[in-house]
Amino acid sequence: MAPKIRLTAEWVAAAMGGAIARGGEQTEFSGVSIDTRTLRTAELYFGIRGERFDGADFSAAAIEAGATGVVVPHGRAAAVERSAVVIEVDDTTLALQALARATRRASMTKVVAITGSAGKTTTKEVTAEFLGTAYRVIRNRGNLNNHIGLPLSLMELTARPDIAVVELGMNHVGEISTLVRIAEPDVRVWTNVGEAHLGFFASIDAIADAKAEILETATPDSLLVANADDDRVAARSKRFAGEVVTFGIERPADVHADAVVDRGIDGTSARVSTRQGSFDLATPLIGRGNLANILAATAVGIHFDIPLKAIAERAASLKPAHHRGDVVRLGRGVVVVDDSYNANPTATRRAVDVLKASSTRGRRVAVIGEMLELGEHSGALHQEVGRAVAAAALDELVAVGGEPARAMADAAVAAGLARAHVRYFATSDQAAEAVNTFVQDGDLVLVKGSRGIRTDVVVDRLKAEFA
Repeated sequence: MAPKIRLTAEWVAAAMGGAIARGGEQTEFSGVSIDTRTLRTAELYFGIRGERFDGADFSAAAIEAGATGVVVPHGRAAAVERSAVVIEVDDTTLALQALARATRRASMTKVVAITGSAGKTTTKEVTAEFLGTAYRVIRNRGNLNNHIGLPLSLMELTARPDIAVVELGMNHVGEISTLVRIAEPDVRVWTNVGEAHLGFFASIDAIADAKAEILETATPDSLLVANADDDRVAARSKRFAGEVVTFGIERPADVHADAVVDRGIDGTSARVSTRQGSFDLATPLIGRGNLANILAATAVGIHFDIPLKAIAERAASLKPAHHRGDVVRLGRGVVVVDDSYNANPTATRRAVDVLKASSTRGRRVAVIGEMLELGEHSGALHQEVGRAVAAAALDELVAVGGEPARAMADAAVAAGLARAHVRYFATSDQAAEAVNTFVQDGDLVLVKGSRGIRTDVVVDRLKAEFA
């Protein structure tokens, strides 16, 4: 195992194109931080300028918290306590990105980068699990997937793991391009294109074009793992400079699932065919969306010579990420599908399909929060979800949020779901109080919504009531 990369002031300043304004060149930092509240002893603090504050103003607090160095804009060193190393740069955010890129290069770690409108985090987690059967693997924590979060994650490459699996998020043009330049991925995974963040784009095709930035800077040695079932992904993948490996369920693909059995909240099974052979897959992860995520991760695993047997065994014990399709079995036979982390129309309709396919001795109840960032399309897309709930013949719908959520409730009624079985609430706190009173023994409850709607409070209330 190669020695850990030493973050000395001299090396860090050179990597960022900065200048040491004060302190010793050989001072070594244990890591980096942008938050004085979570900063650990001997870390290097970056004073990032945000929309509402300037992180450089907190340099003294960072040193008091244990930082041995700070990175600030040119001209700010004089205001920093003299006990710490001070590195001045033109732009602290760009400096953090440059340091992460330099660390990525010095580590010699293979990088797998994942993007898509849905399934990024699950695909990241599953990929890391498969690769972890044979390699030392790191992954970005939670949703640290933007122009600041990704560099912070890549700084873990100082330990020189074999492989890093990271997700790349975006809601505007150019963001994926920036992240690709920082991460310089060896393997790129494109899960799908959907309506997420449609409010920031003219169309879904425009979203696809922005996601297609994942293809940039590729070489003939690069690998793209692409969704064969997604027309927009398939069309844009043709211009990739390296090798393309496809995955899919509905169409022929290099990693293909057939004989699919949807078992609702009990998971999914399928026969998976690859260039290396076939295997039977059974996973507790719910829904065909997660099956596609597993297929993408399988393609990456095969690229890194993970045996199919190891993939099948690990898939059988996978667990969902927190609030992302977690099946919670409570007292009195109540089961909650906690998918409250986030939502978009495609993913919500898939969750409704899971509810429909699940066996239960009670009722099927959907608590669906408003899906944000859909712009002028919001009303129509929420109405589509309402009609999907009615078509699935669910027993109860609870809609939560603003006017789009109300439109979803009205559309469900118009499509045939009885008005008495449809409820609307402006807030998740109100919905939690109501759901607590009408959920019955044996009910199966789906809870899903955008993070800003906080439908997780409904889950928490049900857990407390039916513990």
